[in-house]
Amino acid sequence: MLRLKRLVSVAPKNFNGGNLLREEAKLFPKIPSRTPSRLTSTRFLDIYQMGNKEAIEKERARLKDEMSRGYFADMSDMKQHGGKIAMANKIIIPSTAAVKFPTLEVNYSDGSILKLPFTSDGDNADASKSDIPKASLVCLSFRASSQPMVDSWTSPFLNTFGHSSDIRLYEVSFIDSWLLRRSLIKKLLLKVMRKPKPGGENQDTLQKQIVYSFGDHYYFRKELKILNLLTGYIYLVDKLGKIRWQGSGMATQDELSSLLCCTALLMKE
Repeated sequence: MLRLKRLVSVAPKNFNGGNLLREEAKLFPKIPSRTPSRLTSTRFLDIYQMGNKEAIEKERARLKDEMSRGYFADMSDMKQHGGKIAMANKIIIPSTAAVKFPTLEVNYSDGSILKLPFTSDGDNADASKSDIPKASLVCLSFRASSQPMVDSWTSPFLNTFGHSSDIRLYEVSFIDSWLLRRSLIKKLLLKVMRKPKPGGENQDTLQKQIVYSFGDHYYFRKELKILNLLTGYIYLVDKLGKIRWQGSGMATQDELSSLLCCTALLMKE
């Protein structure tokens, strides 16, 4: 107790916390951060956000849309109709009423890139007319659970048009995981899944081309009005890149007959 009183008597009367902090700042000046993001001023961030107000509103709308639907909603749909979002078209969609299939960049397992749909437009403009298929069956799979559904369409399709050189068959697997989209991980993943690229000796035979699409596919799905990610989606695309027929879920016998018939009609156009 006596020592404490002596210490207090020695301390300056005008002592306060503010003086101590100012003295500390003089003795130990603040070391600038080496992280560029921490050097960004608040004012700059405010100006940046004001300049991208439209982008912010767009992102908010997206978050609201995605939060309104999730895994459990998809599961509920699967229990109700087994992945059959809607019945497939019974007849071919007229070209004048058909919509374009959204452009999609995909990777083969060897790393080579392809733009779908494969038409004479866009990046495939230099392709010869003989390379452009009259019909392409594009099968979309967002989760592994939809693979048996996709197979229920592709197997009969291959059996029927297996010797046609004017048709293409693509199975697209979507990989939207942030980690798996990283460059190094992506290369390793493709290496693990590597399969021989279709072509070569059997160019006159229809082969299933398995490709992968990495990245954010939200706006791609919006264009095709895809909500449930647990089911499979099937699109018959013509040489102009237009969707002339579509189906989903497990194939029924009537739907398969419709698909095969519509494909045969496209071959004659």
